[in-house]
Amino acid sequence: MSYTSSEMMTVAAARALRNDDVCFVGIGLPSAACNVARLTHAPDLTLIYESGTIATRPAILPLSIGDGELCETALTTVSVPEMFRYWLQGGRITLGFLGGAQIDRYGNLNSTVIGDYAKPKVRLPGAGGATEIASQCGRTFVVMQQSARTFVEKLDFLTTLGHGRTGRERRELGIRTAGPQLVVTDLCMLQPEQDTCEFIVTSLHPGVTREQVQQNTGWPVRFADTVAQTAGPTADELAVLRELNERTARAHRSDS
Repeated sequence: MSYTSSEMMTVAAARALRNDDVCFVGIGLPSAACNVARLTHAPDLTLIYESGTIATRPAILPLSIGDGELCETALTTVSVPEMFRYWLQGGRITLGFLGGAQIDRYGNLNSTVIGDYAKPKVRLPGAGGATEIASQCGRTFVVMQQSARTFVEKLDFLTTLGHGRTGRERRELGIRTAGPQLVVTDLCMLQPEQDTCEFIVTSLHPGVTREQVQQNTGWPVRFADTVAQTAGPTADELAVLRELNERTARAHRSDS
């Protein structure tokens, strides 16, 4: 069965979601993965977006947190302060699903600048609510394309705390949530080592070699003692993802 590396990544990320999760969803790849999960194995998955939409069930992927599709299909919409103070800080959200421009070996994320902060090469959208999501959700997952430019030895700017610069800071700060527990890329899946919190490769996607992963990682990436092979997408998973993308493309063309 033919599929792209992006489709493999999205499906693998979707599979990691549980039916009973209450998930704070980021725009882009996290949103695609979460909605594929909702349309396949996790129909009761509760999706929450930063704009205050709760239990939203979009027919198309939103362009932003302010996309009308989210409010129209939500069970209810609350104010942003209520979303963060009552729902997020109140410990009512089990999972945050995030992306970023850069990630390091301890799951810290940069979505602020590429290059020097005062004179950046690229100025990115910024944190949004990612900083609070990463510290207050029960656990977090990350999904992003893997390359030596995105998986870096040192972040240009630490926007969102994972396990800290050395892997110890999260615990030392007394943050009680679990932090990043899974990173899904177009090449592999990584999970934090129990003692060090360093992300190590636990599963390779079909056809991907260890050498490819190392070439696309900016630090000497390590592999688990037993590395699994990710199961390829099923026909049903691909059909759901492709139909979702096609609906989204048609809707956005008609809006332009």
